[in-house]
Amino acid sequence: MSGRTTRRRVTMAEVARAAGVSVMTVSYAYGQPGRVSDEARAKVREAAERLGYPGPHPGARSLRSGRTGNLGVVLGEHLTYAFDDPQATRFLSGVAQVCADHGMALTLVPVTGSPSDVDRVTEAAVDAFVVWTTADDDPVIDAITATGLPAVVHGGPRRDGLSFVAADDRAAAAAVGREVFAGARHPGVLSFPLDRARVSRVAFGAPGSRVLPEASDAPGSEPPQNVGTASGTADSTPGITDADSRTTSADAPAGIDPDTSTFRVTRRRLRGYRDAWAETGGDWSQVRVAVCSTNSAREAETLAAELLTGPYACDAIAAMSDELALGVLRAATRLGLTVPGDLTLSGWDDSAAAPAGLTTIAQSLRDQGARCARTALGHLTPADRDTDVAWHLISRKSTRRP
Repeated sequence: MSGRTTRRRVTMAEVARAAGVSVMTVSYAYGQPGRVSDEARAKVREAAERLGYPGPHPGARSLRSGRTGNLGVVLGEHLTYAFDDPQATRFLSGVAQVCADHGMALTLVPVTGSPSDVDRVTEAAVDAFVVWTTADDDPVIDAITATGLPAVVHGGPRRDGLSFVAADDRAAAAAVGREVFAGARHPGVLSFPLDRARVSRVAFGAPGSRVLPEASDAPGSEPPQNVGTASGTADSTPGITDADSRTTSADAPAGIDPDTSTFRVTRRRLRGYRDAWAETGGDWSQVRVAVCSTNSAREAETLAAELLTGPYACDAIAAMSDELALGVLRAATRLGLTVPGDLTLSGWDDSAAAPAGLTTIAQSLRDQGARCARTALGHLTPADRDTDVAWHLISRKSTRRP
């Protein structure tokens, strides 16, 4: 977790001086633009952009102190996601507890990829922000930074000047991957979205995808040399059958490269699974990846049915959440497959949604939410200053082959 220094906010008076207009004109340019000429409005916008002025703080309009008593949580999802997704609800319950402890209100700020997202964030009447994991290229991150308010990002992306809270997803994925992929011939992964387009698809890993050094975190990062796996096509890799190699032909879907995902959590978990499979001597191009558009057991069940059938049916699946693992289990049951007899399976979070006996990564999203809120509000505890967010592997019968 990295700290940040809150910079001084540019004032409306400074913008007025730079634009050569009155403070009232600046105020009208933002609040009642119809009362200002196009020429004056253009001068105000140009001066504001030059000075880095994001607009009047909503709290300052109503409170002499400039504080609103609200903590804003920015969700890179539709508003209903906060109430429907088990992971989000656990995280938000931790944020809400800290707000209650400190007499703060909680404001949800959903962003959905529309042009209005930046305005919604900029105009939010809050004292600080907590950002639920979003994509590296999400423009709301820059908008939040421009407000000058304290902000904490959970999960990703990492940005200089913004506090950050996350578990080591790559190390955790490698740990659970070793369990679920042990003895497997046809491994699979049920993944979170790769980018903001949220396209669902099933494909093998990209041939030649490299195992990146631990220090490399950005999408598309390239190490100085290959580490751990050999590059090449699927049909040149030991353990790949003719049926498998057909999926990497010219008319097949493009392979999935962990390094190109713009969601940091997805990227690092895929890298960890790739690390684990590489340790067995396998190549990433042997791994089938089903990408879900949301964290939905129903969608996972549909995609898992594709992973579990055909000439290259998976005999081991690592799911990025317990909800996705539940979908895999339902699909396996419908197909007459047993866990772990025909299929080894793992999840993530050790939540109430985890099927009995599921091997999983245990972490507390509630604790992480609380930590984010304390950081944003300036109420850090000694434990919060430890940059490591706790996680551990729980090995159960779902990965114990007969």
